[in-house]
Amino acid sequence: MAPARAAFFALALASSAQANPHEFTLANGLRLIVKEDHRAPTVVHQVWYRAGSMDESPGTTGVAHVLEHMMFKGTRRFGLGEFSRIVAEAGGRDNAFTSTDFTVYHEQVHRDRLPLAMRLEADRMANLVIRPEEFAREIKVVMEERRRSYEDRPRSLLIENLLATAFAAHPYKWPTIGWMQDLENMSWRDAQAWYKQWYAPNNAVVVVVGDVEPPKVLAWARRYYGTLAAKAIPARKTLAEPVQRGLKRVAVKAPAELPYVRLGYKAPVLREIAKDWEPFAISLLAELLGGSDAARLHQVLVRERRIATSVGADYEMVSRGPGMVFVEAAAAQGRSGAELEAGVREVIAGIAAAGVAAEELNRARVQLLAQLVYKRDSFFAQALELGELESCGLSFRDAERIAGRLKEITVEQIRAAAARYLVDDGLTVAVLDPQPLNPASADVTGVKH
Repeated sequence: MAPARAAFFALALASSAQANPHEFTLANGLRLIVKEDHRAPTVVHQVWYRAGSMDESPGTTGVAHVLEHMMFKGTRRFGLGEFSRIVAEAGGRDNAFTSTDFTVYHEQVHRDRLPLAMRLEADRMANLVIRPEEFAREIKVVMEERRRSYEDRPRSLLIENLLATAFAAHPYKWPTIGWMQDLENMSWRDAQAWYKQWYAPNNAVVVVVGDVEPPKVLAWARRYYGTLAAKAIPARKTLAEPVQRGLKRVAVKAPAELPYVRLGYKAPVLREIAKDWEPFAISLLAELLGGSDAARLHQVLVRERRIATSVGADYEMVSRGPGMVFVEAAAAQGRSGAELEAGVREVIAGIAAAGVAAEELNRARVQLLAQLVYKRDSFFAQALELGELESCGLSFRDAERIAGRLKEITVEQIRAAAARYLVDDGLTVAVLDPQPLNPASADVTGVKH
């Protein structure tokens, strides 16, 4: 190909990439984001409601998640279980999830069945029927889910207690699934009120990624979603967390073989991608601390000192509420929770004082950039990224800028972020105090350390 012709095609491809994803807003306020990806004849369709557990009130915790369950129980047009049956018969699959910040419903279907997915989701956006008898059955399912996911899992119970201790005022202090007592006292009217309050086209973002033509997607969205009426969405007050002024600590006693610790440090999240550098530094810091077997915590605590069998670190850069960096470690046989905590804090203090090597930072950077590339292999992951950014007050267009911002972070910024945020004043320590697995016997694995 001649150089001039090659340059022309490169410019055309760049222009096409800039126009993709596509953004539309319907007259009723519904946002539509469409991203073309023609590698497979399928499409992912996601409906994001900007209503999660952080929008709940004390006494009704868990209602966002309970309503998610009820959304599969039928509408005025479709009966119990018909939604998923129709999607499956069309060769697709569907599901949903609730988080602190939003609730998401999603389908993956052949490109020709996208209008069907839209028709079904638009129907339950406006026509859900909550039957008291069906609610009574489903709330028991949710309570059992809570028992299995939290109360019967020591580490999950520890994480729940850490958040309840770390946050003094912000709704992140309660679990998305809700407190058991609130679930026991919940009625179908609570779920109905939540639905009427938050489920509206002007509180939703629809994300479509796959083998589609944006004009056709827009036409279908107008046909199915565009006929729905907007609602008055309650004004949202700014939810601030008071400044933490010292280390907090919680111990959880539960049947387990060995101690486990989880440390949570208050940290900022991304608000303005062009100005904020600290969230990108913290993302890299979490990766180089515990993102792989080559990370600092694994090298020191697992391989060298052998006081831990596993370690990890995680941080969500994008969220509606305040952020935290979490570091965890599971004890090796004969080691105590106190040893684990001291070891983790010593490693972190070393970074705050002396920083990291350029090679260490570059390894973490490559790992994070690789994760961004791998997202492009999945229509679902691409849609998740776009929807999360939009639902948390950022722009879906920021997705293309994240890699560049990560590349700009320096070793000095890593040290500065660690010195400012990974400190005791913003720290909450949760320690699992293992109890005998069989209370009737004095099993040595349950002895307190």
